[in-house]
Amino acid sequence: MLICAGNGWNRGKGIQRNPRDFFAEEDGMGTVEVILIIVVLIGLVIIFKTQITKLVKSIFQSITEDAGEVTN
Repeated sequence: MLICAGNGWNRGKGIQRNPRDFFAEEDGMGTVEVILIIVVLIGLVIIFKTQITKLVKSIFQSITEDAGEVTN
């Protein structure tokens, strides 16, 4: 059975790697990247707040109107 262990394909040794290799691996997203993504998303929400509010109101209005058709 072939298992990918980060350094390539090994035969059944994917889980039993050296702990130093595991902690030195830089494949995942770091805290800085996650914080930057959150900051960008908050900035976009602040910039487009009025447009987002109008869109959400219109969506909920159409849902409310269509729900009346279903119940009648």
